[in-house]
Amino acid sequence: MGQGSEGTHVALLVEDDRELRALAVALLEETDLRVVEASSAEEALRYLNYLAGDVVFLFTDVRLPCPMNGVDLARTVKLRWPWIRTVLTSGAPLEEDLDKALRDVPFMPKPWRALEVLVQAEKAVQTSPFEEAARRSYIYPLGALRA
Repeated sequence: MGQGSEGTHVALLVEDDRELRALAVALLEETDLRVVEASSAEEALRYLNYLAGDVVFLFTDVRLPCPMNGVDLARTVKLRWPWIRTVLTSGAPLEEDLDKALRDVPFMPKPWRALEVLVQAEKAVQTSPFEEAARRSYIYPLGALRA
């Protein structure tokens, strides 16, 4: 996992293709977000278990190399950390219908347009004062603090 420029809010980028991940990181570094990258859903969850309170934007590929795919990651994030704006992306159409938990999760087909990604990132930064307070006061479960 790498980190980009310093900022208060974090964009978590999950993409297994190294070149595409580097392109998305460069794009997101143009925002006020600090960028953290992961190559798998499991790696992203390890980060979220400790620092989810800082994350406002999750941009994840649907097809990932480990057992958990991007849809599973998005579902987990929406249930555990509902303030995180999540966007799914893939080079292929979604093979499954998004369930009720993911009905408000945007899908961007690859190749995505830079402006569309930036608009979604900007929406993530513009959280309401209530959402910001809830995010900052999040209490982490005891199990998440164990190594």
